Amino acid sequence: MKKVIASAQAPAAVGPYSQAIEANGTLYISGQLPIDPACGQMPESIEAQTEQALKNIGAILSEAGYGYQHVVKSTVLLADMNDFAAMNGVYARFYTEQMPARVCYQVAALPMGAKVEIETVAVK
Repeated sequence: MKKVIASAQAPAAVGPYSQAIEANGTLYISGQLPIDPACGQMPESIEAQTEQALKNIGAILSEAGYGYQHVVKSTVLLADMNDFAAMNGVYARFYTEQMPARVCYQVAALPMGAKVEIETVAVK
């Protein structure tokens, strides 16, 4: 069974997709841009953008009854791989034990000029 998950505490999708889909105890969270849902803006620094993207993920996890401890896989997209260490420092504050599997890619560009986008899969 497939269930659409939407949180008002995370930015609305910027295209024809859902914030997340839950299917058979697995939550698939679409790539989260670092948009502050309160004002629709993105912070400037890679650290602040990473934190906002992870807060958006947290809001969606919570809406679906999950938490960061349920995350099994993250995909991090960076506009500049030189931001890896700074992104990693913030990421490590959200995942402190039993870290999820992760991959990180540099991409040519991200929507809305973002420096980071993070996709997540969680399992109960």
